[in-house]
Amino acid sequence: MKNWHFIENEQEYDSAMSRFQKIKNAKKGTAEYKETILLAYLISDYEKKTSTLPEVDPIEFIKIRMEDFGYKAADLAKVYGDKATVSKVLNYKQALSLTMIRKFSKLLQIPPEALIKEYELH
Repeated sequence: MKNWHFIENEQEYDSAMSRFQKIKNAKKGTAEYKETILLAYLISDYEKKTSTLPEVDPIEFIKIRMEDFGYKAADLAKVYGDKATVSKVLNYKQALSLTMIRKFSKLLQIPPEALIKEYELH
């Protein structure tokens, strides 16, 4: 395991993201699992310092972060517990619930305030 420290530039950020992608499904209790937690924190910290939130609706923001982390709708369903509801939300058929906002915010490293913005359902 690499000795990680605060991310200070894009090269370190890319390295951290690459490593996170490789070990994101590590088993709880393992050294790699602990590394994923640390990397998620370091990546989030760097992103907070260097980027502004895009002006997109909450669902687009979720989709962007899913792509960033390599997640699929099924990954969100595992966290939330209901695949059908996640599908409806991602397709603008149902609004995000408070529980979803809390869980997706944590999973996708999105500030909760970015997920509570109003958006149109289709």
